[in-house]
Amino acid sequence: VQLQASGGGLVQAGESLRLTCSASERITAINPMGWFRQAPGKEREFVAAISWSGNGTDYADSVKGRFTVSRDNAKNTVHLQMNNLKPEDTAVYYCGAVRRYDPNAYSRIQREYDYWGQGTQVTVSS
Repeated sequence: VQLQASGGGLVQAGESLRLTCSASERITAINPMGWFRQAPGKEREFVAAISWSGNGTDYADSVKGRFTVSRDNAKNTVHLQMNNLKPEDTAVYYCGAVRRYDPNAYSRIQREYDYWGQGTQVTVSS
């Protein structure tokens, strides 16, 4: 499975962006998927995750209440709606997928992810 993230850009603080992660083939395995980000000079950190069923989601405290993760399995896509963006949200955002057969599982553990997209840049100006 190859993943590609898109939708990044340059916005002002308070504005919104919607990121999309597209899979190159039909997701036949039941994959928890997630978003991580890496700011310059910092390690990659967890942002949000969602189970295959969509019933289970998890968010980093720093984005809770502002970001929403969703998925459309029929279209092989996962979205990250980011509202009320702040300068500290500036980073390269990566989507990932876990090869796990559990429709309700999700993970915030980076090493559990088996597939990664190439990243999309999000820049928030103050």
